[in-house]
Amino acid sequence: MAATAAAAVAAMEVGGGVVDTGSDSYRGMSSDNIKGLIMALSSSIFIGASFIVKKKGLKKAGASGVRAGVGGYSYLYEPLWWTGMITMIVGEIANFAAYAFAPAILVTPLGALSIIISAVLAHIILQEKLHIFGILGCALCVVGSTTIVLHAPQEREIESVREVWDLATEPAFLFYATLVVAIVLVLIFHYVPQYGQTHILFYIGVCSLVGSLSVMSVKALGIALKLTLSGTNQLIYPQTWVFAMVVTICVLTQMNYLNKALDTFNTAVVSPIYYVMFTSLTILASVIMFKDWDRQNLTQIVTEMCGFVTILSGTFLLHKTKDMADGPIPIGMMKLPKHADEDSFGQEGIPLRRHGDEEEGFVQDGIPLRRQESSRILP
Repeated sequence: MAATAAAAVAAMEVGGGVVDTGSDSYRGMSSDNIKGLIMALSSSIFIGASFIVKKKGLKKAGASGVRAGVGGYSYLYEPLWWTGMITMIVGEIANFAAYAFAPAILVTPLGALSIIISAVLAHIILQEKLHIFGILGCALCVVGSTTIVLHAPQEREIESVREVWDLATEPAFLFYATLVVAIVLVLIFHYVPQYGQTHILFYIGVCSLVGSLSVMSVKALGIALKLTLSGTNQLIYPQTWVFAMVVTICVLTQMNYLNKALDTFNTAVVSPIYYVMFTSLTILASVIMFKDWDRQNLTQIVTEMCGFVTILSGTFLLHKTKDMADGPIPIGMMKLPKHADEDSFGQEGIPLRRHGDEEEGFVQDGIPLRRQESSRILP
């Protein structure tokens, strides 16, 4: 019996974490995957907190200047916004490092933790109401993410940034990248100017689509830096700098439209929608570029899909909770400007609630205000 146990341990050590039970095998997490997991968790904590700090900065800047949601950039002069930005940068650096060690399917879903952090902090600090079913929705997002993580594939072995470039220039991924760029341009120049203030999907859509390309480039750049630090210089290849340029463009675009979304809509709603869309598109891009599902069986793939359904269910529950709390609203009231009277009085001299205080509800005299949820739910 002791000899058998010793043999099993030896098999696990020699086999890179594979234990053969006779009928099936379990592949444990490699040391690189564990490093990526720890960095991804740290990243989610920093990013989740940064949402709140940045929004407080946006609100403070909007009180004395032009709001970011209507094209203003006064937040750039607000120290509180920069504090949130620095916090987010720290989180993104940790996230960047995580992609260098672990596959996107493992790292990306862990962003669900940032939803919990931002939603709870928004409830405590920003007084943005989070219903008990909203908490349940966040929990469902985490459960779905955990399901995906537990069935994620092992990292692909890559020894040069040129290998990543070859993957990125295959017809399937080139088609995906071209389609993403085309959709983003249509959103930015046609839909965002008309519907950005009333439909959250357009701001978040730009962030998520561009984000899926940025993650692929971040992963390529992270691999290049990891190989360089291990002794194989990848900075001599032009592909490394092309990936760096793509990362810069994508991150700047994401930052701009995420700021608009945060300034215009409720943080507790922005975070989960951004998470679901960003995660879904990133994993799709990873599946196309790195062919993650080629290394998995049907059971693992189906389980991952069930994880996505669970995440989507949690997001849907968040939205339905807001609708239930707000109640029905007359169609005629839907076209009132979002910020028209949020800081003063209505046209008839009736005091309205401020943007931060039950902005989607009704005034005490029973007069309905325009609800934002018509623009926040997925179509």
